[in-house]
Amino acid sequence: MPATVIPPPHAILLPVTGIEERFPVRRVYCVGRNYAAHAVEMGHDPEREAPFFFQKNADNLLLPGQPFAYPSLTANVHHEVECYVALKDGGADIGVEDALDCVYGYGVSVDLTRRDIQDEAKAKSRPWEMAKAFEHSAPVSAIAPAEEIGHPEKGAITLLRNGAETQNGDLNQMIWKVPEIIAELSRYVTLAPGDIILTGTPSGVGPVSRGDRIECEIETVGKLAFDVI
Repeated sequence: MPATVIPPPHAILLPVTGIEERFPVRRVYCVGRNYAAHAVEMGHDPEREAPFFFQKNADNLLLPGQPFAYPSLTANVHHEVECYVALKDGGADIGVEDALDCVYGYGVSVDLTRRDIQDEAKAKSRPWEMAKAFEHSAPVSAIAPAEEIGHPEKGAITLLRNGAETQNGDLNQMIWKVPEIIAELSRYVTLAPGDIILTGTPSGVGPVSRGDRIECEIETVGKLAFDVI
């Protein structure tokens, strides 16, 4: 490997349940408005239109057990609990029938959004990156390997803020299912091992504040908890 003019960045490595080996992250993709009730909640028609995608950076992930530091330039950070998919294989133009062969496992994540910055960007028809891709904006759980839990098509997905439930849905409410998400995303980009995909959030998104305790669970997949500081 050639010498570098500055130290290379550290790899982002996610824990995997039951083993010591880690999962190296390449890219982070997110699916917008993939639950009908959440689409309505955000003022959109939930009819089955083509999914749209945005990205976070690998180093935006917040590893299990770490607190989330409330970010600057915002007064309205929202939580969005999601199931994420970790890929062990990839490619371009992947068929729906082949998509699950690319999946290594699943985990629990929270897409944290600077909603006020996002609303301003929407109003001005500008990109969302500064609302979505900021430090530690995606807390994640350990990955549950698909060889252990299968490929969950249903299961409760919940988020509690300070012990009070604010989000409650089911994986079977996703408008676009995991194989379809993988296939559609692979039409836009060439997917690869190490990519993870956040698959959308149910209704009930809302603000977090310093001092909050956030607890999430997806049935058969896992749990995630963190403090907001």
